[in-house]
Amino acid sequence: MLRKLAVICICLSSVFAFSQSAMKSKYRIATVLAVSPHDSTTAADLSTPSYDVSVKVGNTVYVVLYTPPLGMQNAKYAAGAEVVVVVGEKTITYNDISGNSIEVPILRRKTVSVAGIR
Repeated sequence: MLRKLAVICICLSSVFAFSQSAMKSKYRIATVLAVSPHDSTTAADLSTPSYDVSVKVGNTVYVVLYTPPLGMQNAKYAAGAEVVVVVGEKTITYNDISGNSIEVPILRRKTVSVAGIR
């Protein structure tokens, strides 16, 4: 009986290990390249400042639309910073300083060459 219980525990622990590694998102390092004010034409968008933030992840540069919470303007000073992100099909997700997940829409993407990198 004890052997059967030990075998069941080993099997369950291996299943949990495999499922946990499959559930992990692909977090990657992104470098903030540039931040510029977002051009908006609607009156609602004019009251809340938004920024076009260019981030490089691997060999792709993404431009995302970032709207800071509560009117903070910390994005203006983010160029050069590195952020851990998860790149989705239409969004990029990152964690703020409090650990809250924030999802921003991808406006456009461009593949860049990695020539010169050895």
